[in-house]
Amino acid sequence: MSDAARDDHAGAPRDDRAGPPRDDRVGAPSGGGRSGSTGSGIRPAVPAELPAIGELAQASLTLDATDAPQLVARLADPPEGRDRAALVTPGLDGVVFVSASATEGVGHVDLLAVRPSAQGHGTGRALVAAAEGWLRERGAREVRLAGNPPCYAWPGIDVRYTPAVCLAESLGYERYRTAWNMTADLIRYLPADRTGHLPADRTGHLPADLTGHQPGELTGRPPGGRTGASADEEMARLASAGVAVHAAPAGERSEVIAFVREHWNDAWAWEVAQATGCHYATRQGEILGFAAWGARPGWFGPMGTAEAARGLGVGGVLLRRCLEEQAVAGYSSTQIGWVGPVRFYAKAVGAHVERVFWLYRRPLA
Repeated sequence: MSDAARDDHAGAPRDDRAGPPRDDRVGAPSGGGRSGSTGSGIRPAVPAELPAIGELAQASLTLDATDAPQLVARLADPPEGRDRAALVTPGLDGVVFVSASATEGVGHVDLLAVRPSAQGHGTGRALVAAAEGWLRERGAREVRLAGNPPCYAWPGIDVRYTPAVCLAESLGYERYRTAWNMTADLIRYLPADRTGHLPADRTGHLPADLTGHQPGELTGRPPGGRTGASADEEMARLASAGVAVHAAPAGERSEVIAFVREHWNDAWAWEVAQATGCHYATRQGEILGFAAWGARPGWFGPMGTAEAARGLGVGGVLLRRCLEEQAVAGYSSTQIGWVGPVRFYAKAVGAHVERVFWLYRRPLA
């Protein structure tokens, strides 16, 4: 594992073994003709309801309102072969996304959202029960309220979603692991003459008049006012070692994807294929490392450096290339998801730990 790579998603499986084929319904069972419905009227969603489900998630997930519709779209289109469903209440006041893990006997509740007007009436409890029933029909012996990589919304329950924490614990779920994200400020990657127009809260997306620059045109100022090598100096140092850095546009990543699959796993390879942006480094035609962003909407990762290239500073350069690209795309900050090497990101780009997630599980009877 790279010194700059994320951890192993807190022990979650890192491969995606093929499962039963999917059909075209968002919440349809993927094999055996099982209904996935419950006596409470909760049923599988259909594709035409995705926009309404996105709106429901946006209204419910106050900490993630900006990304909620994109999260719904991502969870509705996971890796080929994943057995999954989106189960909704009759009036579309609540939704739960559920999926089977690559680990035999394990299932995941990927996302739970209940419209504020419907909260406090047992809707969330009924949705979790429906998800458990759906998983039980598929042979699951354990349910996790935790991310199911490589296609997930969060590592677990953000500790600030207090009602979700209370629901999990009232249902007998055990907190078994903690994960965290780091936040990186992207303002420093904007041209100096444009930072005076920043939004007051410095979060979310930047106004349109702050974008329009290409990576390489940005300042690359060291984080937190610290002194250090400039982006040009870092690139010159890599060039002197025979290392070149490249962008990998969507549709032109087959070699990078193969490299990631060989050195890490299928899960990261899928994330790289899905990512909005990707950069990689080569020496004498051999790929040394990669970094990507946007596989999980708006977040940075994954990234990794081959063992033979560690110590060259490849990871830091690729990381900053991606952050520049996110700044150009209009982000004022980014989440580095499911972080392992906290010290690397803190030192490289001044990132700080911010979002904390509790991962829960319980056995199914």
